[in-house]
Amino acid sequence: MFQESSPTHPLLSKLYSSPFPTHPSSPEPDPTHITYTHSPRPIKDLPFLILFTLFVLSTFAFGIFSIFNHNPDSSYAFFYTYDAYTSSCIKPTNLNHSISFLSKLFLEKSNLFEILIWILVITVVLSVPFGFFLLLLLKHYTKFIVYGSLPFFVIVPIFVNVYWFVACSVSSSCSQSFDSVYRILVLSFVFLVIGIVLWIFVANWHRVELTVKIIRVAANALSQNLGLFWVLPALYFGLVVYLVVIVVFLVFAKSNGKIVPREKDGEFYCSWKKDGWVVAYYVLAIFTILWSAAVMVEAQVYVISGTIAQWYFSKNKATLKKSLRSSLRNAFGPSFGTVCFSGLLSFSVRLIRAAIDNAKQDLPGAVNVILRCCVNTFMATFDFLNEFTINLAAITGEAYCTSARMTYELLSRNLLSAVFVETVSTRVLSGISFVFAAIYGIMVCAVLKGAIGIGNDSYFIAVMAWLLLLLVLGFVVQVLDNVIETVYVCYAIDRDTGNVCKQEIHDVYVHLPITRNHISHISRTPLA
Repeated sequence: MFQESSPTHPLLSKLYSSPFPTHPSSPEPDPTHITYTHSPRPIKDLPFLILFTLFVLSTFAFGIFSIFNHNPDSSYAFFYTYDAYTSSCIKPTNLNHSISFLSKLFLEKSNLFEILIWILVITVVLSVPFGFFLLLLLKHYTKFIVYGSLPFFVIVPIFVNVYWFVACSVSSSCSQSFDSVYRILVLSFVFLVIGIVLWIFVANWHRVELTVKIIRVAANALSQNLGLFWVLPALYFGLVVYLVVIVVFLVFAKSNGKIVPREKDGEFYCSWKKDGWVVAYYVLAIFTILWSAAVMVEAQVYVISGTIAQWYFSKNKATLKKSLRSSLRNAFGPSFGTVCFSGLLSFSVRLIRAAIDNAKQDLPGAVNVILRCCVNTFMATFDFLNEFTINLAAITGEAYCTSARMTYELLSRNLLSAVFVETVSTRVLSGISFVFAAIYGIMVCAVLKGAIGIGNDSYFIAVMAWLLLLLVLGFVVQVLDNVIETVYVCYAIDRDTGNVCKQEIHDVYVHLPITRNHISHISRTPLA
């Protein structure tokens, strides 16, 4: 029977024998002595850095070529007609009239569109103080916010569910298009989902108190590094500009071709024919977009992990001023190949998972079950190895595979598991952001419907405002999740080396449950 040892001493330092032996003369790092590695760091995973750079340069090179080589008549291919005398496609004389007709159709909803834009702009402006206000509340009034928000996890969905049912029953157009039987079925189904959520919270009620302490620790750590709130949105803004440029390239690439006559059932018509290289460029550009987005997600985790780790291990507050700068320099410098590799793996696994999920629908029952078991096993293995790999890579500066091995050994030696931290705290934080955004959406709907009086269109605008604020608050929640994971890894390093860098964090994380999977693994390991 294993007893949890003191947080100031490494667990099983004498009993555990690593399955990956290291030698004093080997350049490989010693996984039993993990510390934060300051600059300068060596370049890691260089092949993936080169590969990613080639994809980006190829995408931009062909995109620039598509701009200079595009056909300006591609937008009007639909209006061209076939001329039997010249056996070619000609531009109609009433082209300007057709375009003006389409413009009038677009402008009919301009008033509603203008209101939507103004509401979204106001939401974006208000989301900044909302995010800081949420962080401030989670830092100083964590218990009040968590316990105060838990009832709203059920009250808000119930209110929305009853409101739409009553509103649809009162409205003649809605009640005619949506039969009462189907309305009752939807109402019952939503109540069933709410009941399941309520049961989950009741079953995990004993974990809420520890979750409150973990969230408070993460909010305090993030408040000590507020520069992340300015740098991370700037990174995503740069990503959006970068992706918009590639999308512009795709639009112009589609315009590379010509209008040609075609025959169908003995009749000729005009259609647009793309150049042969356009389809290949679409594949290249879309792959680059997806890989770049995954790289930015991993870069965000790297920057957060590097910054929080320096705060955790540092004893001199004066050195923390450059922690964010050094994390950015490492993420987009020596370790950018590691970030690219991690993004490629995450993106590829998601693609494989989506492809297999689609393929399982067409497979027989037995084959479907076997394939599902294999896929779930592979995904569970990858998620376990990848969960904290980029966090440890940000701390040590090692390559991806080395960091994955060190992460596995670190967790195995210390019998730690972040399943509890990952699931409960994430769900509570997501629920809090959902409640805040839902209350804001209800207020927007009330103002639009009562004060401005735009009718049923207020529901659509309120939903868009709710989604936008939920997206912004979800970004704050994601940052807090990454902080929780980074502090968890730093705490594991402390336990492994017998140090206590932040006593207040040890006082909270020492109550985390240990994992029995690691116990069974170590019990099968020969004694040193």
